[in-house]
Amino acid sequence: MSAEESLARAEELLARLEKTRAELEQLSQADDAERALDVLTELAELAKAIEEELQRAKRAAEADAQS
Repeated sequence: MSAEESLARAEELLARLEKTRAELEQLSQADDAERALDVLTELAELAKAIEEELQRAKRAAEADAQS
């Protein structure tokens, strides 16, 4: 996967993260603690996936620079 593809994937994940964060904000107003915990878990998973994509993009960019 190229650096550009990884960055595009990270941007998609970031959009999902923002959408999920907004859902969590709504849940906090609704006092739905059980669903809020589920959303927090989802946020953590998305953050990890974003970090992995950014690392993949960095490695790809470094490999391209060395070529």
